[in-house]
Amino acid sequence: MKKTFLLFALIAFSFGTKAQDKINWLSFEKAIEMNKENPKPMLIDIYTDWCGYCKKMDKETYSNKVIIKYINENFYAIKMDGEGKEDITYKGHTFKYKKEGRTEYHELSAALMEGQLSYPTTIFMTEKEEMLQKIPGYLTKERFEIILAYFKTSAYKDKEWADFEKNFKSNL
Repeated sequence: MKKTFLLFALIAFSFGTKAQDKINWLSFEKAIEMNKENPKPMLIDIYTDWCGYCKKMDKETYSNKVIIKYINENFYAIKMDGEGKEDITYKGHTFKYKKEGRTEYHELSAALMEGQLSYPTTIFMTEKEEMLQKIPGYLTKERFEIILAYFKTSAYKDKEWADFEKNFKSNL
């Protein structure tokens, strides 16, 4: 009987921890819809399928359990293909896929990156859907943890980055 209970408890625990095995990525539209019911800051990962550093960030940064937990608890996480072909309607405007010569991009991702098509790019938005910051390039889990904390704690409102970074205590 004890062995059966222990086995059941281990199975239940493993199902309970599955939610934190990966980031709960949402589409842009789904995150905006959920934000209307329960406002939260948003994190947008803009990537492309051909981007090596995007894949490296998925493998090394977005797979870290501390990063996963922090993002899932504090942000609506959006995974957006910078060259996505699906139309996205936002604030009354329909953003589309564009191809100009050899350059391909989605209008919304280009707008969020302010025309600087750099992959990966991480975008932070407030719960009021206001742009906070765009951070182009690959981010290590150590660097990303500090950045996540800076925007989630709203330290960006009244603390200089250097002071926040100097006093930050990592959970990695």
